[in-house]
Amino acid sequence: MGTTSEPASGRNGTMTMAQWTTKRGDRRPDRARQVEIIPGFHRLSEGSVLYRAEGTVVLVTASVEESVPEFMRGKGRGWCTAEYQMHPRANPKRREPREGRTKSISGRSQEIQRLVGRALRASLDLDRLGERTIAIDCDVLEADGGTRTASITGGWVALVLALGRLQGRGQLGAGVLRDQVAAVSVGLVEGTRLLDLCYAEDSTAQVDLNVVATSSGDLVEVQGTAEGEPFARREMDAMVDLAMEGIAWLGGVQRQALAAAGVDVAQLMNKTDRGEG
Repeated sequence: MGTTSEPASGRNGTMTMAQWTTKRGDRRPDRARQVEIIPGFHRLSEGSVLYRAEGTVVLVTASVEESVPEFMRGKGRGWCTAEYQMHPRANPKRREPREGRTKSISGRSQEIQRLVGRALRASLDLDRLGERTIAIDCDVLEADGGTRTASITGGWVALVLALGRLQGRGQLGAGVLRDQVAAVSVGLVEGTRLLDLCYAEDSTAQVDLNVVATSSGDLVEVQGTAEGEPFARREMDAMVDLAMEGIAWLGGVQRQALAAAGVDVAQLMNKTDRGEG
């Protein structure tokens, strides 16, 4: 069973494909897209989710490897890494060649997968993970903007599902999670701040930010670009504030999905890092 959440008041339930839209419609500027998370979508990986933010759909898996990269060996610490790729028909208009086969992996994909890895490592106490690697694979099935932020938000749920499985096997103690992490885009479109941009909005934005943050309100990363004219610092601050509201809501969706999957996040959380100890 999946978890479907709407940021504004309204009916719950899974939307039909005809209802997913690439336009904001009556969605308020300060509202994120409706999100659906289906945990355990991929049966073979230790953790997985199918993450849908309306027209953007990402399959994320978390695989546990009982080894670490060469540069980490012998340090008693774990590692988390990520790979990101677009499905050949993620583009709504045409098929693109698969990266890594007929064409090399693009600089964009490399940049995004590094971002996903950094974001998820920020949520972990690598010393408590042990000498093992959790590999996150993000496959974008349908793209309508926000694929990197969807990969991070869904990736954290897949990561926690994998950690929960390790803990259930007695292979992992408490405290491996430092905090919860999610991400969302925010932009300035025709002078209006918009949360969680679809492609049509992102492609016309005067300013576009991707914000990664924790549930306790700390920033992990902010990526921002002025598409043409520079913008004021106060505008950036206001946009980050809007993004933080969206991330707080997404955190609730993440917790709801994990609870539905039977994972007790509190058993994995490091309360000292969160100031609770």
